[in-house]
This record gives sequence, structure tokens and C-alpha cells, in this order.
Amino acid sequence: MAIKKIMCACGSGLGSSFLVEMNVKKVLKKLGVEGVEVGHSAATDIYKGSADVFVCGKDMYNILSAYGPCVTLTNIISMAELEEKLGAYLKEVGVI
Repeated sequence: MAIKKIMCACGSGLGSSFLVEMNVKKVLKKLGVEGVEVGHSAATDIYKGSADVFVCGKDMYNILSAYGPCVTLTNIISMAELEEKLGAYLKEVGVI
């Protein structure tokens, strides 16, 4: 499965989703994954097909999981958790 776009989402689409977006970019670079667009948005602006996978805090999972696969974080500022979970997802779908 090709991953072309990852969307990070939170309740308002401002601070926490932007922070997660920046961290996702760092993790992708560390994992050697190139050519993936990463963005951020409010959960209310998400629609089916707006991304190949969503990255969000556990509070947004029930909303976003209706629109596609989610990498759900317990601690959105934990780089270790993000790398572990996003890396596992990317391995599962054959990106890395």
C-alpha cells in the first residue's frame, strides 16, 4: 500500500495537530520514508479520502477512525511513542 498523505488532526486544528505534524515529519525522515505529504487539520474538516492515514490523540480516534486508518497516540508529545506506532503501521502496510 502506498502512503501519499498523512493527516494529523486535533479538536481545533491548531496547536497540537501542528506539533504532531512536525514530529511525524521528523519520524519519517529518521525512518528514511520520502515522498509523503504531511498536513494538519481540525477533526471536523476531515473527510473520507483526505489522507491515507490519520495521526491523532486517543480523544480523536472515535471521530477519525470512521474516515480511515488511525495511528492513535496516548501522549501526543512522545516522539518514542510516535516512532513506535507510526513505524509499526508503515511496516504493516509495506512502506518500510
